[in-house]
Amino acid sequence: MKKLIVILACGIMLGTVARAQTGMKIAYINSALLLQNMPERINADSSLAKYTRTFQDQIEMMTREFQTKLQVFQKEEKTMSEAMKEVKTKELQDLQARIESTQQSAQEKIQQKKQDLYTPILEKADKAIKDVAKEKNYDYIFDVNSQGGGIVYSKEDHDVTNLVKAKMGIK
Repeated sequence: MKKLIVILACGIMLGTVARAQTGMKIAYINSALLLQNMPERINADSSLAKYTRTFQDQIEMMTREFQTKLQVFQKEEKTMSEAMKEVKTKELQDLQARIESTQQSAQEKIQQKKQDLYTPILEKADKAIKDVAKEKNYDYIFDVNSQGGGIVYSKEDHDVTNLVKAKMGIK
């Protein structure tokens, strides 16, 4: 008799879960394709390329200067005094350090510029995804491009964080 009650209870629970799952609307998006087709992204890429080119030109000019000075140093090294060798070596080391510093600074500035350009684009895409989800009454939208098919939208009533925290005694 106990087995029968357990089997009936399990059957009822499975039926309830199955009905709940069939009522859920799930969709996916290819965010890379979406971003690829946004005109704003094309303009941002062009602007970023121009910005990057200014740093590349400056670094190339500094590198040519370094190479020229190095060649002159190597040609004249045998006839230089020790004091002059030290001065020229220090000059080359300083120039090389400036090149490396400029490269690092350029990378940081380019990364910041990219973030500044892309943030409004990503926010616009995110808003559009959420608007479509609400209009079409989707419970979840997954992104096929993210690792593991990350969720880009979910209804708040599916968030169980507070329930789990309460279960664990966390406030």
